[in-house]
Amino acid sequence: QVQLVESGGGLVQAGGSLTLSCAASGSISRFDVMGWYRQGPGKQRELVASISSSVNTIYGDSVKGRFTISRDNVKNTVYLQMNSLKPEDTAVYYCNYLRKVTNTQFWGQGTQVTVSS
Repeated sequence: QVQLVESGGGLVQAGGSLTLSCAASGSISRFDVMGWYRQGPGKQRELVASISSSVNTIYGDSVKGRFTISRDNVKNTVYLQMNSLKPEDTAVYYCNYLRKVTNTQFWGQGTQVTVSS
């Protein structure tokens, strides 16, 4: 129904920046919610950021002031601009799509972000 493809992960040194992209295809609605989760080594998956159709945003406490989420409805793509990266940000980052009418979630395959000290 919905396919999500992440890109932009890689290796970066502490204090650097990186931008992730997630392209959505299939049964897409501009009124649904998109976001990013991450899962570090030995840790639980956590919300990084989400953005609604009205561009209301939610950020996890650990990334507030450093990360910015945005969406392009023409391209059906969500972005995550990550600044001032810390080693603690090292994780697999997963794109998430929430279909509001059915409360159904879809997930991308994940992209690795590694921040060196």
